[in-house]
Amino acid sequence: METTMIITIIIATISLLIGAVFGSWAGKKLMGKKMGRVADIARETIEKAKKEAETKRKELALEAKEKWYKAKTDFEEETREKRQEVQKLEKRLAQKEENIERRMGFLEAKEREVLGKEKKLMGQVEELNAKKTRVDQLIDEELKKLEAIAGLSAAEAKEELKQKLKGEARIEAANIVKKITEEAKSDAESKAKEILSLAIQRCAADHITESAVTVVDLPSDDMKGRIIGREGRNIRALEMATGIDLVIDDTPEAIVLSGFDPIRREIARISLERLMADGRIHPGRIEEVVTKVKKDMINIIKAEGEQAALEVAVDGLHPEEIKLLGKLRYRTSYSQNVLQHSKEVANLCGIIAAELGADIKLAKRAGLLHDIGKAVDHQTEGTHTQIGMELAAKYNEPKIIVDAIAAHHEDVEATSIEAVILQAADALSAARPGARREMVETYIKRLEKLENIADSFNGVEKAFAIRAGREIRIIVQPERIGDAQIVYLSQDIAKKIEEELTYPGEIKVTVIRETRSIEYAR
Repeated sequence: METTMIITIIIATISLLIGAVFGSWAGKKLMGKKMGRVADIARETIEKAKKEAETKRKELALEAKEKWYKAKTDFEEETREKRQEVQKLEKRLAQKEENIERRMGFLEAKEREVLGKEKKLMGQVEELNAKKTRVDQLIDEELKKLEAIAGLSAAEAKEELKQKLKGEARIEAANIVKKITEEAKSDAESKAKEILSLAIQRCAADHITESAVTVVDLPSDDMKGRIIGREGRNIRALEMATGIDLVIDDTPEAIVLSGFDPIRREIARISLERLMADGRIHPGRIEEVVTKVKKDMINIIKAEGEQAALEVAVDGLHPEEIKLLGKLRYRTSYSQNVLQHSKEVANLCGIIAAELGADIKLAKRAGLLHDIGKAVDHQTEGTHTQIGMELAAKYNEPKIIVDAIAAHHEDVEATSIEAVILQAADALSAARPGARREMVETYIKRLEKLENIADSFNGVEKAFAIRAGREIRIIVQPERIGDAQIVYLSQDIAKKIEEELTYPGEIKVTVIRETRSIEYAR
């Protein structure tokens, strides 16, 4: 048993020794293999690093070569541009030198020419001086011969001529004085004209021409679509409620209200502005707003009438007269606002009455009310004069006022100085420039006719009608018309205008003659 254990122990010991030897041998062999693999990897890494370094070196060399080539190209391009610029400058300098040489040659030629002309002129001056001396001698000889023939010296002949001219001038002056005296005697209206002109100067009322359309500004073109409405409902409702046509065209941000009744146009304008400000635009709202504006319009008309009476200091008017005056604010006649015209006539009546010593208050009252019939003449039969007279009588105006209204267009004879003053003031307000608008075609034809009359005379270079045809300025040819002749030319033109044209007032004829000498400094 013990032997078996010993043998077993020996075998185990030998096995262990053999295992240890074999393990040592196997470890060395495995370590050798690992060391060989590491060496291979190191060699591969070194080779790879060498290849990458070579590649990097080639890339850097190529990049450096490209930069050098680009720098070389840029330098050559810049050098070429500089060379071209230098060539252009050289060419320009050569041209300038050539121009300077050419100008120097031209100036030298001109200098020689001027010297030649100067010598020639000097010779002509000497020749003229000799001729002048000879002419003076001939004049002295002729004067001596004339003195011998006439038996008068030069001083005595001058004195005799002076006396003769003086006598003729006195006769002409006497004729002029006689003519002026006769004109002054025959012109009985001179004092009246003076009073009227003073009244016009003191009454500086502005005139504006009225038309049958009103333009309403829109906040934007989109508002046009809202005013028209779906299938035109809104615009039809507006036209039905106001009786005014709405014209919507391509005009940007604007609508035109067209109608011959100014009050309806004003109602339509105010209604449209209120609807746009409110933002609610539909048939029901339109009818509601128009109805309210019509009620407000009554107060506006009353306020206009009261303001007009206050401006011209006329008191005690009947309330209905106040309303009628307010309606005149929206009434036009010959494109002139009737209320503005009435206020101006009232002021003119007051000024003229003060100059003549008449009743100023009555004159102003008649002037303010003279066209009151125009407020309802489209609703009542008869002329505005007859209607105004009836209204004035209805509202208990004094008889002198009623008669003045009846006579202000000379339908009946004036029975008081206030009626005559009213006639003059009404004519002044209606006839002075700017109060009434004449047709453009007629106006242009009158100006053309005026210029054609002036152009028909010989020696007229150009004619211009100015100041709305109240003056014409004529420029004449100075070589054909002398200073003395322009007086007769202006008289002849004025006479022909009087014969061929019909015009209010007078036309000033101005003839201009001038001689100009023009030179340029270079």
